[in-house]
Amino acid sequence: MTISKRDAIRAQRTKKKRRQRMNTILWVGGFIVVLTLLLASPSIYNALKPAGEFVRITPEAHPMEDGKAIGNPDAPVVIEIYEDFQCPICKEYTLVDEDKFFDSPYIADGQVYYVFRQFPILDDASLVTRESYQSANASMCAMEQGRFWDYHDILFANQGVAENAGAFSDKRLQAFAESLGLDMTAFNQCFNDDKYSAEIEADYQKGRAAGATGTPWFYLNGTLISPGYMTYDQLKTAVEAAIIAEGNQ
Repeated sequence: MTISKRDAIRAQRTKKKRRQRMNTILWVGGFIVVLTLLLASPSIYNALKPAGEFVRITPEAHPMEDGKAIGNPDAPVVIEIYEDFQCPICKEYTLVDEDKFFDSPYIADGQVYYVFRQFPILDDASLVTRESYQSANASMCAMEQGRFWDYHDILFANQGVAENAGAFSDKRLQAFAESLGLDMTAFNQCFNDDKYSAEIEADYQKGRAAGATGTPWFYLNGTLISPGYMTYDQLKTAVEAAIIAEGNQ
């Protein structure tokens, strides 16, 4: 059968369009693959790279330790502090002022119940890594073994200079736990299963509902007393005022 010149031209055009369409599909597909690899590469790198050197701590006794709280659960004054382990201001507060408060008589005398709330807000700016969440996850698994506050301390001692840059990679979080002498089989099972995700989310949502938008965020008996850093003296003043108010009721 003889093909007319018009049919031949039409067939040639159809073939060209199909080739162009296929090239477009291949180009778009290749772009998506490259983009996916670029986005995934930080998390892959962080998951595979060794833990490296890190600051080891000497565990200290924490008075009246109760999970991720310290003090008397029936105390008239309850302090809740919302923190993100990647937050540099939280680190400064922990190293400078928190220990002073723990050494004060308020907790030992049963007047204050001090509660740490998980608020991993700094992951919000990251497309891939979730080091705020994973450090919270690891701290809860340490809590399961009665070592939340030791793990809390080693996290802040090893906070990175930049957020979501590998300071709290999974391997480092596991190395922190091992350095504290935790049962690593139990820790890894807990960590990999994301066992305390509901509790972390509950803390986060409680903070959001209370109006927290950053860290550290301080509440005393449910009332916001500082949207940001509090010195020991400021915290002490707030606690003493609350104790007096409770005594006058």
